[in-house]
Amino acid sequence: MPKKRNMPGIDYGNSANTGAYLRSKGFRVKKNYGQNFLTDESVLSDIADASGVTEEDTVLEIGPGTGNLTRLLAERAKKVIAIEVDSELIPYLTVALEHFDNTQIINTDIMQADLSEILSGVEGDFCVVANLPYYITTPVVTKLLEADLGARSFTFMVQKEVAERMAAAPGSKDCGAISYFVAWRTEAEIVRTVPAAAFYPPPKVDSAVIHLTMRKEPPVNETVDETRLFSIIKAAFAQRRKTLSNALASAGVCGSLTKDEIADAIEAAGLSRTVRGERLTLSDYCRLLAELDG
Repeated sequence: MPKKRNMPGIDYGNSANTGAYLRSKGFRVKKNYGQNFLTDESVLSDIADASGVTEEDTVLEIGPGTGNLTRLLAERAKKVIAIEVDSELIPYLTVALEHFDNTQIINTDIMQADLSEILSGVEGDFCVVANLPYYITTPVVTKLLEADLGARSFTFMVQKEVAERMAAAPGSKDCGAISYFVAWRTEAEIVRTVPAAAFYPPPKVDSAVIHLTMRKEPPVNETVDETRLFSIIKAAFAQRRKTLSNALASAGVCGSLTKDEIADAIEAAGLSRTVRGERLTLSDYCRLLAELDG
């Protein structure tokens, strides 16, 4: 394994020095990028372990920052493709990874990136690892899962509350629209919680590491139009205080159906006419979709 060289002012074998080094170089954390750099070595190791990365795998890492996690992944993986939006961090990443010949740094916005093109040369298994800014977690997770890139798994560092929502069973009190999408595509497991002190600078809330293993088949046997299914679910949660019939009617996702006709379909699916969207399971939504479009 390539030997890591210490850079003046920072020991790259000790991630805890990240904050001091960045301050010494006059680097200013950018709030608009939601920058909180993970510095706790035990958490970094736990993320690398949870990802299950092996020397046969390619890793797509989103938000590598100063490369604290990237180095651990590069020690284990066949290749690491690191996507970083902040151009000012590229020199830090370059130095941190200069003795690894299996890393590629791409300076772009993950939400604008053409992932199919980036991954076009990847052969064999690959997984995604990311320390996601809180403000963009749901859009990034949704993009990655919708892209159907063939990833084996996803390991994310996210706000603790968001991790709990992602892992919540559809129809439970803690679920949200993202819970249904995650459950449809993956099996979710919260690996560990992470205190704010594990970051530089520390965020105002605790975080959690969540591991998502891609399903080979959806958890529901019914054959449905996924795009249509999730348009209904998103509409139900856009106005979750309303009854499901009112929420769907307001969103206009049921074509020309009136609120009463939507309520009739809900009842025909074996549900209460006044049920709220958060009470439905994935099977319930599949039955409802069949009634709405039948």
